[in-house]
Amino acid sequence: MTSTPRIAFCASRSPIAEEAREALAAAHGDVPCAQADIIVALGGDGFMLQTLHATEGLPAPVYGMNRGTVGFLMNEYRRDGLIGRLAAAEEAVIYPLRMIATTVDGSRHEALAINEVSLLRAGPQAAKLRITVDDKLRMAELVCDGALVATPAGSTAYNYSAHGPILPIDSKVLAITAVAAFRPRRWRGALIPSDATVRLEVLEPEKRPVMADADSRSVSDVALVEIKSAPEVRHRILFDPGHGLEERLIREQFV
Repeated sequence: MTSTPRIAFCASRSPIAEEAREALAAAHGDVPCAQADIIVALGGDGFMLQTLHATEGLPAPVYGMNRGTVGFLMNEYRRDGLIGRLAAAEEAVIYPLRMIATTVDGSRHEALAINEVSLLRAGPQAAKLRITVDDKLRMAELVCDGALVATPAGSTAYNYSAHGPILPIDSKVLAITAVAAFRPRRWRGALIPSDATVRLEVLEPEKRPVMADADSRSVSDVALVEIKSAPEVRHRILFDPGHGLEERLIREQFV
């Protein structure tokens, strides 16, 4: 990166994010993402995920500033001192999950998820799922509202709300977490190696419909979902010194 990096500014549709983008672009210039040394995303965590997915084929890292709500993946918003903050920023590299979902009619849908892949019941009755890890049956029947597979980076999101564990950012594991497990009662989930392949088979899909979701990209009427890490895809995220993902994941456990 040069001393005066080429910056691409992108913002969510909220008025405060758009206002911030206009002010920063006026102060520092603005180039297309494909020409940028650094991409600055202005919004909340949802917009950061959108930005990472949209720019995953580009070499530029993404530096987020919070103009949303929680901002777990974002840095504090300040209009002044941006160039110095970018120069001092620490980089974290995260790898997404690849979801391959097969629907009841046999069609296949593929998507990447930075936080988690989740299966959720889409009707009044609980879902029935069968869990296989690396071709070995691990649970013949899980009756629940849903289940998810989370990355370390996503372990504080939906996974944590569903009482799943927070995973250290450099851990080589994924979390399988149930949503409102009914049978086995209060199943606490499992940790698996990050290179494992998880298959979630939907039992009685016509009677108990299930949808699958990968970072808000949804597929209805799924019959089978295969989930595994995609190490060939790298997302580079920049954080202010002392406020990186490792520190945030530790801090979250003491709130």
